[in-house]
Amino acid sequence: MKKIRLESEEEGVPSTAIREISLLKELRHPNIVSLQDVLMQDSRLYLIFEFLSMDLKKYLDSIPPGQFMDPSLVKVVTLWYRSPEVLLGSARYSTPVDIWSIGTIFAELATKKPLFHGDSEIDQLFRIFRALGTPNNEVWPEVESLQDYKNTFPKWKPGSLASHVKNLDENGLDLLSSMGSRRTGFSSCGAQAQ
Repeated sequence: MKKIRLESEEEGVPSTAIREISLLKELRHPNIVSLQDVLMQDSRLYLIFEFLSMDLKKYLDSIPPGQFMDPSLVKVVTLWYRSPEVLLGSARYSTPVDIWSIGTIFAELATKKPLFHGDSEIDQLFRIFRALGTPNNEVWPEVESLQDYKNTFPKWKPGSLASHVKNLDENGLDLLSSMGSRRTGFSSCGAQAQ
């Protein structure tokens, strides 16, 4: 049961509560708890859900610690959508990593195929480098300090982004270029895309 207090509401039931109730009434899925009834009593709105013997927190708390995977073994992002930073072993995970992933998905939506579809981390990295150029100290000063960077990587020059994402017009290529990292990625060949 969920209780929503209405004492401080001057105009009745808040629109957010009405929206939540209408969505919950429409949702029908075995993995989503179903809304059974809605009651109003004493300036309170009660949402009555089906009974479950435990919630997700109780369930997770009941699992012995040894049953969980070692967090140090967890890999970030599906291989095809990983940024060069992640592939090179960067310890910092931040918004640009997610933006890179969004960029690869955007390109995939435009072409109906993955932009970089490597079958291993090094293959993925080399596919990115072949398309966008191998980073160096001029474009990415801290690249050599990354754990998995090797000075012996093949040296590919930046290519044309437009040749990899042919279905995008100039605006689409500009958007995709803006989703790359400043040092590596789509933006490094954005000027050549036009």
